[in-house]
Amino acid sequence: MRTKPVIELLDAPESAALKPTELVDQVELLRQAANRELDPEQRSELGQFMTPAPVARRMASFFEVHRPSFRLLDAGAGVGSLTAAWVAEMLARPHRPESISVTAYEVDELLVESLRRTMALCEDLCARYGVRFESTVHQTDFIQDGVSLVNGGLFASSHPDFDCAILNPPYRKLNTGSRQRLLLDSIGAGTTNLYTAFLSLAVRLLAPGGEIVAITPRSFCNGRYFKPFRVDFLSKMALRELHVFESRKAAFADDDVLQENVILHAVKERQGQRLTVSSSSGAAEGDSTSRQVPFTQVVHPDDPEKFIHVSPNRLNDRVVERLGKLTHSLVDLGLTVSTGRVVDFRAREHLRMVAGPGTVPLIWPGHLSGGRVAWPKDFKKPNALAEDSETDALLVPTGTYVLVKRISAKEEKRRVSAAVFDPRHVPCERVGFENHLNYFHQQGSGLPATLARGLAAFLNSTLLDTYFRQFSGHTQVNAGDLRNLKYPSRQQLETLGQNISDFLPAQEELDAIIEKELFSNVEETRRVEEAEPARL
Repeated sequence: MRTKPVIELLDAPESAALKPTELVDQVELLRQAANRELDPEQRSELGQFMTPAPVARRMASFFEVHRPSFRLLDAGAGVGSLTAAWVAEMLARPHRPESISVTAYEVDELLVESLRRTMALCEDLCARYGVRFESTVHQTDFIQDGVSLVNGGLFASSHPDFDCAILNPPYRKLNTGSRQRLLLDSIGAGTTNLYTAFLSLAVRLLAPGGEIVAITPRSFCNGRYFKPFRVDFLSKMALRELHVFESRKAAFADDDVLQENVILHAVKERQGQRLTVSSSSGAAEGDSTSRQVPFTQVVHPDDPEKFIHVSPNRLNDRVVERLGKLTHSLVDLGLTVSTGRVVDFRAREHLRMVAGPGTVPLIWPGHLSGGRVAWPKDFKKPNALAEDSETDALLVPTGTYVLVKRISAKEEKRRVSAAVFDPRHVPCERVGFENHLNYFHQQGSGLPATLARGLAAFLNSTLLDTYFRQFSGHTQVNAGDLRNLKYPSRQQLETLGQNISDFLPAQEELDAIIEKELFSNVEETRRVEEAEPARL
């Protein structure tokens, strides 16, 4: 059963003497108290991960604009940590605003009480510095109200045109056909997750030149489900800074958060030629590095998917430069990548722990070892699938395939892990690939063995793994991500494959082979192509 947070931690007479630097610390006590009281199940349902003080301060410091008056939007406000950090930042600057108006949204009744307390603290502090302060706290659904504001509906007398928005939006999937999804679709802001929905609405409520700073999962940077959001956001906003946390738990150390997080800072204006990319190993202020990079390095001009690549250091730049020399798509190679067809819970009655008459091999991620498939294996997963009319559509003809794990464990060092399925080692006429695998094929059939070994070697390179992490902030490697990559030519992959045996060499040796056999060929090919016109 939920109880009220310990708001008595803040004594009213003492709060009147707060300094800007102390305001966030006081609100942090409210956050910690509320965190202890939140129902874990409801917290998961609402996607509630409240912002710790160091992260809130870092986010507030990103704002650049100087104005005599501000209208701030804080949607999904929690106890008001971000608003408090923003107010403290504005009051600590040499040129303070004359007035501040805050509009905050929070649906959780427990948090609303603490949020109102935070607003009172902000008002008291602003009064001490001669800054007019007003606030409105809405205990309503931001999606519903936001769409109404955008449309100028019944409850929106005028468009608010916020100057700033600071957000730690809730993280939860939005189902197709849900009321919130339909509302968003009505204003062209349809998306698959609540956090991108909040961002889309906030962007539409910003005045021209308005700024937004938000901390979100990094998953919006890639994947086909987030493509509409990326296209929409980048058409309206100019990215100014992207800040990544090197550790998954750096931003939300108190919570079991598996997603990598990013702080984005954007302005409602045309995109500039450069932006800042920064990173930190933890949440603490001062622990960061930053540098300016071309926008075209972050969002490639010829990429229809609009993937957002975050390269936190110059080593990552060299990776981008290396792989930028590769220009072939899977279509160019005559290859396709698909997701394994066997979904275990749907095929449960056809699963067999041990292969026998009337079965075919069933390959799981656990069968991948050392760049090859080791089957059968004595583990908890079924090694075989019954072959009958009901499983016919789940199988592929025997052949040489390249398999890639779709999901890596959070403790694994590699994000992309590939192996060759070789029918010489797994004799069969047909085979089933479990749904947590992606498989490369040629029009539904296997690949030439040398090509398969070269492709697997490329996918297992440190270079490719590092590159993949620049736009993927989660542990999944989806077929769409693999389709969006650029690859060496078919000839180059076959040349590489000639240097690879049944087992992949040690990582250092593999990377050396990639460098020697692949990128030296790329340079040579480019020199030849550049020299061709001169010989005509």
